[in-house]
Amino acid sequence: MRQKKDLTFKVQKITTQFLDPTGQLVEREIEIRKHPITARTSRIAFSRANERDVGNESLPDPPPDRQDTESCPFCRPQVTSRTPRLDPILAPEGRLVQGASILFPNYYPYGRYSAVSLIDEEHFVEIGKASLSSYTDSFINCRNYLRRISMREPQAIYMAITQNHLPSAGGSLIHPHLQINADTVPPNIHRYLKRRADRFYQNTGNHIFSSYLAYEKLAGRRYIGRTGKWEWLAAFAPEGFFEIWGILPEVNSLTQLHRSDWKDLSQGLLNIQRYYRHLGRNGYNLGLLSVEKPESKLDLRIVILARSNHAPWVRNDHTGYEVMLGDMTTFTAPEQVAVDAREFFAP
Repeated sequence: MRQKKDLTFKVQKITTQFLDPTGQLVEREIEIRKHPITARTSRIAFSRANERDVGNESLPDPPPDRQDTESCPFCRPQVTSRTPRLDPILAPEGRLVQGASILFPNYYPYGRYSAVSLIDEEHFVEIGKASLSSYTDSFINCRNYLRRISMREPQAIYMAITQNHLPSAGGSLIHPHLQINADTVPPNIHRYLKRRADRFYQNTGNHIFSSYLAYEKLAGRRYIGRTGKWEWLAAFAPEGFFEIWGILPEVNSLTQLHRSDWKDLSQGLLNIQRYYRHLGRNGYNLGLLSVEKPESKLDLRIVILARSNHAPWVRNDHTGYEVMLGDMTTFTAPEQVAVDAREFFAP
């Protein structure tokens, strides 16, 4: 099926047979889906959907250090004495403040501009329990930081806002925070998406994620809902468990978004967190990327996916198949993810 030239949604079904321990012939179905944008393949192993996994049967207890505020460098009052300050040329005030959010340099940077934006004053916030204003303020703090970078070094066009919630998602501290990065050197995903978006626009005259969204809204099976101008859907070829996208059609710049855009994005994110909480999941990653050039054709897309729970005896969600073969394998059809997530976007 094609909506526009160069955007194809491809599903291949394969089956395997074996004899179970009783001698009966068993047939299992696997779907291999090709990502319409990256051309990477992912697999849906339906037979594992109802598999018992003790670590994911219910929401785990909070982390054991959830009350250890005195040793956390992000908690008050030590946040001002144990975190670094921004370059005075970029921010004479040292740290950026927006509501309850404080932004400061990442002590362990990943690139030329690397910072942390605190989401909440609380040391530990359970998934789906943060306030709308705390996320909105933290995102706006990120935007304000990225604006200053654009003014100081216009060549640092490869920008990203990410989050690792809990250690199972790669988080080193449980105090909720976003990471911000901007660089002149493009990461792999930026490099690929920029090239793909440019080529798609040349071929069709359309923005790639807007066209993707238009197809999905017409198909309907994976579309979830909207918060303001942001539209939400389950990823067609997921590269993580319960992967959901938010798309802001034909908007290309993080630095130009208004408070209402960040508020609507935060509402969608909290809706997804409540859905993950309903599934008994407590860890997730998110990523929002942009190429900050006026002529950019890469419209904004945020990706959120659940990770293995942060709890004892939990199985990791990346196995040798993902790490060594490169195909992500999930157990739930994206169409079912959309059905289940819609109730969390209901008015």
